[in-house]
Amino acid sequence: MPRKKSLPLLENITITDVAAEGKALAKVDGRVVFVPFAIPGDVVNIQVSKKKSSYVEGYVTRLVTPSPQRIQPFCPHYGVCGGCKWQPLPYPEQLYYKQQQVENQMVILGHFTDIKINPIIGSDKTKYYRNKLEFTFSNKRWLSKEELNVCDSALDAESPNREVADQARNGSNNNGLGFHIPGMFDKVLDISECHLQPEPSNSIRLSVKKFALENGYTFFDLRNQIGLLRNLITRTGSTGEVMVIVVFAEPDHEKIAALMQHLQQEFSQITSLLYVINEKRNDTIGDQEVICFAGREHIFEQMEGLRFKVGAKSFYQTNSEQAYKLYSVTRDYAKLTGSEVVYDLYTGTGTIANFIAKNARKIIGVECVKEAIDDAWVNAQLNSIGNATFYAGDMKDVLNDAFVSQNGRPDVIILDPPRAGIHPNVAQTILRAQPTRIVYVSCNPATQARDLALLSHAYKITDVQPVDMFPHTHHVENVVAMERK
Repeated sequence: MPRKKSLPLLENITITDVAAEGKALAKVDGRVVFVPFAIPGDVVNIQVSKKKSSYVEGYVTRLVTPSPQRIQPFCPHYGVCGGCKWQPLPYPEQLYYKQQQVENQMVILGHFTDIKINPIIGSDKTKYYRNKLEFTFSNKRWLSKEELNVCDSALDAESPNREVADQARNGSNNNGLGFHIPGMFDKVLDISECHLQPEPSNSIRLSVKKFALENGYTFFDLRNQIGLLRNLITRTGSTGEVMVIVVFAEPDHEKIAALMQHLQQEFSQITSLLYVINEKRNDTIGDQEVICFAGREHIFEQMEGLRFKVGAKSFYQTNSEQAYKLYSVTRDYAKLTGSEVVYDLYTGTGTIANFIAKNARKIIGVECVKEAIDDAWVNAQLNSIGNATFYAGDMKDVLNDAFVSQNGRPDVIILDPPRAGIHPNVAQTILRAQPTRIVYVSCNPATQARDLALLSHAYKITDVQPVDMFPHTHHVENVVAMERK
């Protein structure tokens, strides 16, 4: 059998730009090179890990010369954890590249060359801006290079640390609670401190881990699907309320009760203490029973005098302050006078629908997740909104000509779909419905530009507004307004 050809080490390569998924970009001999954890201006050595005809992927083995723009990452887990990849890039530069990302997608994928894109709206908070995080328990946490080197040296038969090394190599006494390593479903990085969510998030996570280790709780084995502790979800509301959800993989009620009592006693801030017993082979809890151990089954978020009920399974924008800016732009672009019929497609829990209801005559919300629609009805009732109606079902099946006939032709359609964008059938129904205006909110400018192109023969773009919801990442939200030609 022929030996696999070794891949080269590229030396003294200058990073020139940023690319998709937050990776950095360089060019070597006319071929594009993608590499994570680098920024424009860095000169680096790159070990090639994948080589294709048109591009190369690799990783940095040495930072030869730092970019003049480079700043010190604030997180001790930078470079291993898959989040916050742009920490070395000053925030104004992050905004520049996010703006550029929107502009490029509009031109390259949407073929819109004559539109003006407004300057991106930045986030006032660049740390501790998230209201929700999900952590994973693992009995085989990710070992750092330093730990592995210690293990290797300890493997000497004469070493007194040999037993420790064997335990580390075999996963014994190696429990962790944190985030998945990118691209490795069974590897979890143990997190000592996360800068994404405000307290008591870090304290709760560390306390749960400490209690579990001291009391012999088993952490989940992701490959063999055994172990008690599976996931920990924390929500911190703008109202000051805190929700904690512990997901167990086994119905060990005695140990479940002990951990939940510990949380209840240690953290008086927790207003919603819940747990789930998930014995499936995947981590989703959408089809699982959520059990309330203490407090309420939900917390509340608030926005411009409105209150929104958020349960364990509810979707709510994870940056509350930026969500308000995003929805304010959406409302402005809708240009409502109070007489319009508005379709809010992919309404989720009805946040946008309820936010704009006072400015419209009638709101029709559609969403595929039934539980989300249930929450949308509750939120409408909670805020005394009587002009909103909500429907659950797959958008491409629900939104058809009969639906439009039943609910009235929309004057304005608001779209806020998932990253995959809208189905072509949905685009065709929108075109037949002939709304005066369309406002498209997207977390993926690439699919947004593709969808806008489908609508562009009947509609023209009047406004484009990027909004940064996730500092230190490549993600960007974008709001586009269109009017019928």
